[in-house]
Amino acid sequence: MDISNNIDIGNLRFSVTSDSLTPVPDATIEVSYSGDSGKIIETLYTDSSGNSENITLNTPPIEYSLSPQNDQPYSLYNAKIIAPGYNEQFIADIQLLPSTSFLQTVRLTPGSPDNNSYSPIVIDAHTLWEYFPPKIAEAEVKPLIESGEIVLNRVVVPETIVVHDGVPTDNTASNYYVPYLDYIKNVACCEIYSTWPEATIQANVLAIMSFTLNRVFTEWYRNIHLFMVAEI
Repeated sequence: MDISNNIDIGNLRFSVTSDSLTPVPDATIEVSYSGDSGKIIETLYTDSSGNSENITLNTPPIEYSLSPQNDQPYSLYNAKIIAPGYNEQFIADIQLLPSTSFLQTVRLTPGSPDNNSYSPIVIDAHTLWEYFPPKIAEAEVKPLIESGEIVLNRVVVPETIVVHDGVPTDNTASNYYVPYLDYIKNVACCEIYSTWPEATIQANVLAIMSFTLNRVFTEWYRNIHLFMVAEI
């Protein structure tokens, strides 16, 4: 992709915490281009709240994300995070869209910055850009195996969504407990671009919420307990 003569900009900042969500001050963040992590283009430091300052970085033009294009609509950056008393962390392929402010959260585990046994975090390509296999076909109505399976008598907003990292029939796949609001936000970030008009974003978020609450109310994934119900 050649955007040398047609460049937009986006803002990127970091929030660094420990795995217990305690802010990590005095962390060093080295930002580089994806594919060239040896060339540092910005160096940031976290404050007492674990937050870095905003930096402005180049992105493709905003038009690339507003209509289907043959050009990738976002830039990719890497970040290496080093902090005293914590294991080093590396995040690859941070997506930065034009005319937006992106917050990259980072969680560090206690240890030594010289410990290179960590697992780098590689962010997958956006679903609107990369090709992914189609969704597994599901019946429109899930049959009841025995009476009393459905326990909810009304739609409620769950406190926690349990994300099953695999197909529903794979009992060996891990389950991840994610706060409901974070789940909706994360799904939206994967399925739409933040450069879209506000009304378009709202419509898509409402569709995501409707689909999620339907799955909770109907207890669609009954064999792996994919939600914890609590009104919020």
